[in-house]
Amino acid sequence: MKILVTGSAGHLGEALMRTLRDTDHDAIGVDILASPFTNIVGSIVDPALAAHILVGIDAVFHAATLHKPHVATHDARAFIDTNVLGTLNLLEAASARTVRAFVFTSTTSAFGGALTPAAEEPAAWITEATVAIPKNIYGVTKTAAEDLCALFHRDRGLPCVILRTSRFFPEDDDHEPTRALYDPVNLKVNEYLYRRVDLADAVDAHLLALEHAQALGFARFIVSATSPFLPEDAAELRVDAARVVARRVPEYSAEYMRRGWRMFPSIDRVYVNERARMQLRWRPRYDFRFVLERLQSGDDPRSPLARAVGSKGYHR
Repeated sequence: MKILVTGSAGHLGEALMRTLRDTDHDAIGVDILASPFTNIVGSIVDPALAAHILVGIDAVFHAATLHKPHVATHDARAFIDTNVLGTLNLLEAASARTVRAFVFTSTTSAFGGALTPAAEEPAAWITEATVAIPKNIYGVTKTAAEDLCALFHRDRGLPCVILRTSRFFPEDDDHEPTRALYDPVNLKVNEYLYRRVDLADAVDAHLLALEHAQALGFARFIVSATSPFLPEDAAELRVDAARVVARRVPEYSAEYMRRGWRMFPSIDRVYVNERARMQLRWRPRYDFRFVLERLQSGDDPRSPLARAVGSKGYHR
């Protein structure tokens, strides 16, 4: 199968290219930046380029995007051009050809305002049924692109699978007050409880989405590490997250004490990956308990793939 990967110089794009190159698939990477994993340097905002790169392509992994941290450096038009117009160009070209599957990398940030319940309310239990309330141009453009995928499936029969991925980037948190309070690794390990996924697990979800796209037709999935929490934990998570973690993963306390780490005092949402595990048969390995075991044995908590891709920062 000949597969196009957009955003091939980015974290996920490179990870997909690395993985596909070890298979029988023919992977073609496109990005605005040159890289060892980019075959074509150019912008998907250009409809002529989008039409050109889709010739002979069987499937698309559309990972190219402006991210949430770019809100501070790019204007609204840049987000619309890349995240909406770029996606439209690819969908137009894909539906005009023999593309058999279009896998779109979206984001859990699309849920926006639904992720922040009022102070007296329990933690939000986020599933695919949760109504998105975008709160910035990033969320607005990603949900608009999702709607375009739904439209092209409905009107033109293009199999589209949307993966709302949680955090997988290794860069420091873009929220300065949070960076000041926590060691970077401590922060990321905490996030495996409710809002992070390892890059290798994210790639596996994309490959499974490709495998099931034709049968699904159209579907949307949350891609985040499996949380140890249960719905009945939601109220207590808002007021004493450490107590809930100690109850669900008792071995965490000793390791955190040994490292001088801290648990968040409150957790306001939990991403639920049950649909992806059931329908895609996705089996994410890097959850909080597994990462904790790696720390206890002195291993790097990241997957070999995540370590190989490393940190990239965000392009200007």
